[in-house]
Amino acid sequence: MSTPLSRPPLEALRDQIRRLEGSATRRRAVLPFGIRDIDRRLPGGGLALGALHEVAGGGNDALNSAAAGQFAAGIAARTKGKVLWIVTRQDLFAPALKQVGLGGSRVIYVEAGADQDVLACFEEGLRHGGLGAVVAEVARLSMTASRRLQLAAETSGALGIAVRRWRRQTEAADFGQPTASVTRWRISVLPSESLPVPGVGRARWLLELIRARAGESADFEVEACDGKGRLSLPAAVADGPDQEKAGRRRTRA
Repeated sequence: MSTPLSRPPLEALRDQIRRLEGSATRRRAVLPFGIRDIDRRLPGGGLALGALHEVAGGGNDALNSAAAGQFAAGIAARTKGKVLWIVTRQDLFAPALKQVGLGGSRVIYVEAGADQDVLACFEEGLRHGGLGAVVAEVARLSMTASRRLQLAAETSGALGIAVRRWRRQTEAADFGQPTASVTRWRISVLPSESLPVPGVGRARWLLELIRARAGESADFEVEACDGKGRLSLPAAVADGPDQEKAGRRRTRA
């Protein structure tokens, strides 16, 4: 009696890989922004936990750099557990982090002098497993280094945020190089909303989702993180008929 032929080894291997990838995708938790137009452009409906993400300011100046830091802090504030923040310069303003919900009691600060030291601390923090998020200021991020960080984040489930900062504008070109990060964001400061009385309104940002793995790139005009780390849409956008167009589709990653 003849026996049925076994499936080709390559086809069987592909099926096994598909099953493994499918289960990993289902298990991956996300951190929603709570804004439909942003969340629907991210796989799973939010920012993937257990993953590496990149953030940079829209310009190499203090104002946009501070906005990028506050955006990262607002995300970290909405995770559970301590936050490890690795700095290369002594200019991180703790009250600004508290303003977006990340109080000093939750943050562990580490100062590193060179990129290789930052990356070593970054990877060790992500592998630790007891942290909610690890934020690191990085000038250069190679594909090899980012893969190590991504694997470390996947192992522990911690959220990794690489805040890209450069001492010279010429170094900013490195931000365009491919990495293993799941998302890449750029934050630029916009004029605040005018108030009917003297004063300064809530800060506004142009939030650019430059890359999203298996998702869409888009631009959003948002109001900066509040005291709980949450973004919001400006009233004119949130209440207007063009709410669906608030995120302008650019390219598919």
